[in-house]
Amino acid sequence: MSSIWGKLVGGAAGFALGGPLGALLGALGGHLIMDRRTSSSHEGLGMGGKDSYERQAIFTMGVVALGAKMSKADGRVTRDEVQAFKEVFRIKAEDSARVGKLFDAAKQDVYGFEVYARQVAGLLRHEPQLLREILWCLAYIAKADGVIHAKEKEFLEEVALIFGVGLEELERITQVDLHGKDNDPYQVLGVSAEADMSEIKKVYRNLVRENHPDRLIAKGVPQEMIDVANQKIAKINDAYDTIEKLRAKKAGA
Repeated sequence: MSSIWGKLVGGAAGFALGGPLGALLGALGGHLIMDRRTSSSHEGLGMGGKDSYERQAIFTMGVVALGAKMSKADGRVTRDEVQAFKEVFRIKAEDSARVGKLFDAAKQDVYGFEVYARQVAGLLRHEPQLLREILWCLAYIAKADGVIHAKEKEFLEEVALIFGVGLEELERITQVDLHGKDNDPYQVLGVSAEADMSEIKKVYRNLVRENHPDRLIAKGVPQEMIDVANQKIAKINDAYDTIEKLRAKKAGA
């Protein structure tokens, strides 16, 4: 399967993407080809609308543009954050230089992050799961250096607001953390250590349903994100199994 990056930066974007995202991609050399359909930058994506590749492209460009803008939020880009970005989207060596140019162009252009967020929210307004995945990606990158800084937190909250996601839901979406091995299992699931097992099980099942790779495949997200989703599910399952063992041990004490 071809990398989404190879398609984007290699000139295979077979649709018309307007607005700031289109301008950003065009900055690499105008790699946008008019499709057989006319696509408005404000058109929402329904299941009968744009195809899987178009959703992949918009999703990916959204993460690039907003990730680049977030990198300026705390005034610096750390090596850990760059590595986290590469982990979210496994970038092949041959695509690395052009992807770097795309990231830098987004970081330096005149548009504020709100403009990008509004365009992405409009394009994916019928795909709320993809908007939530973008928020998770951004939080994953922000956490790479061990902490979400105050400016990054503010950035995430403002993007979430534009995406129609409340702060409580944002906290739950971004809770699953793939960094490190010693996460508190209760924190991974976003539940209190005092919660009863029935409540924990309900939260666990919701997290599995929302993050299941099959659901994302149906939405047409890039293969790179399906790989990450498998890691998230493993982390969620491990957390729940750990809680079950802790509760069983406590009951038998």
